[in-house]
Amino acid sequence: MRLPAATVRTQVTVPLRFPDGFATTAGVVTFNGLVDGREHIALRLGDPARGAAPLVRPHSECMTGDVFGSQRCDCGPQLREAVERIALAGGFLLYLRQEGRGIGLYTKLDAYALQDTGLDTYEANLALGHGEDERDYTVAAQMLHALGAGRVALLSNNPDKVEQLCRLGIIVTERIATGVYLSPANAGYLAAKANRAARSQLPFVS
Repeated sequence: MRLPAATVRTQVTVPLRFPDGFATTAGVVTFNGLVDGREHIALRLGDPARGAAPLVRPHSECMTGDVFGSQRCDCGPQLREAVERIALAGGFLLYLRQEGRGIGLYTKLDAYALQDTGLDTYEANLALGHGEDERDYTVAAQMLHALGAGRVALLSNNPDKVEQLCRLGIIVTERIATGVYLSPANAGYLAAKANRAARSQLPFVS
C-alpha cells in the first residue's frame, strides 16, 4: 500500500523520569502530513547497533494508565518497560493518540462504567457501538518511513500490529514479546485479552 509521505516537523531533547526512578533522555519528534491530523509523537531512544533494525513499540495513549497510574490495565507498566528496553537497544517509541483501543477517552470511561456492571473490556466497546479494537497503524507506518526506519524489530505481543505495518510497507524483522503485568485490579482485563486471543487463535495481545 502506497502511503502519503509524512515529514519530520521538529525534534527536541526531553529528559524522562519514571516514578520508580528510572531516567533517560529522549528525542521527541513531531510530524507534518499524518493522515489523521492528530498530534502523534515518536520518542527516539538510544542508538541501534550498526546494521541492526531499530527496536520499535507502537504504544497507544492511555491517559488513565500512563499518566495517572491506573491499574485497570497494564498500559503504564508496558510503557515503562518499553522505554527502558528501547533506550538500551536503540530505536523508537511511537506514542499514538488512540485512547481506549481507538474509541477516545470519554468513550473509554463510558466503557469502564459498563465494565463495572459485569461486561469485559471488549463487550463494553461493542455495547457502545464500537469495534473490539479500532486502532489503525497507518500513521505509525508514516512516522517510521519519515524517520528512515523502514525495517524494524517490533516490541509487542499483538500480531495485528505486525500485520498492519507489513501491509503498509514496513519490514518487521522480528516480534519481541513484552511483559504481562498482572495485579488484582487488572486481572479481569488481562483475562479478557487472553480469551479474545484464544478465540482468534492468536498469541496474547497488548
